[in-house]
Amino acid sequence: MAQTLRIASWNINSVRARLDIVERYLRDEAPDILCLQETKVVDEHFPEGIFRQLGYRHLAVNGQPMHHGVAIVSKVPLRHKRVEDWQANGEARHVGVEIGLEGIAGVRLDNVYIPAGGEFPDLENNPKFGQKLNFLGRMTEWSTKLEGPTILTGDFNVAPLEQDVWSHKQLINVVSHTPVEIDLLAKLKAAGNWVDLAREFVDPSQKLYTWWSYRAQDWEKTDKGRRLDHMWVTPDLQDKAVSHQVDKKCRSWGKPSDHAPIVTEFAF
Repeated sequence: MAQTLRIASWNINSVRARLDIVERYLRDEAPDILCLQETKVVDEHFPEGIFRQLGYRHLAVNGQPMHHGVAIVSKVPLRHKRVEDWQANGEARHVGVEIGLEGIAGVRLDNVYIPAGGEFPDLENNPKFGQKLNFLGRMTEWSTKLEGPTILTGDFNVAPLEQDVWSHKQLINVVSHTPVEIDLLAKLKAAGNWVDLAREFVDPSQKLYTWWSYRAQDWEKTDKGRRLDHMWVTPDLQDKAVSHQVDKKCRSWGKPSDHAPIVTEFAF
């Protein structure tokens, strides 16, 4: 009998400021594992109590004050925590574990928050953009050395396909959808032979978003989104994925993140 596992990923934009909607999501949807990005809290102040009360007793966190930060909270055992410094400056943007569930031992789970890259794609006048490109380069090198089945998820801050943005024409020179970012993400994808699960379940010809700007007065009506959040797997896990969805409703909840959770169900 297959062992099912639902893994969600959500850029929460401060876990303490939005703990109420995280709790609501976990109570309503109850994924087995939730990967969070932009937790914005040091490890010792991560609000682990509420997660433990909800049954998420296994945690792997990598945080820092006020900025960035990632965490994995899980109902199933996690082991062999790892942290990569792809930013090469100590920022908390990655945490990885091995899923310790009997029957699927050896499956890696890596949670990443790729830098946004600043406001404009200018390497000379915007150092943040160069840092983002370098981050992707280091991830690509890491991918070439991977061994074993791996799930890579998080906020990639790149919308690679034309139908991953509300207007390819208007956003082609906007950070997150520029040709150089798309090219580097494609190289990362090729380096690990990664499978983009969202586009296995939603045809690339169809619009698909996970992020809607706070600047939009009526984000749902205008629907000017981008697909910045991703769930990738190595080829040996492709046939284990049985569904993938964007939980768009969460974007309407009180004091929301500008991202919606994504969730994939696996059957091992």
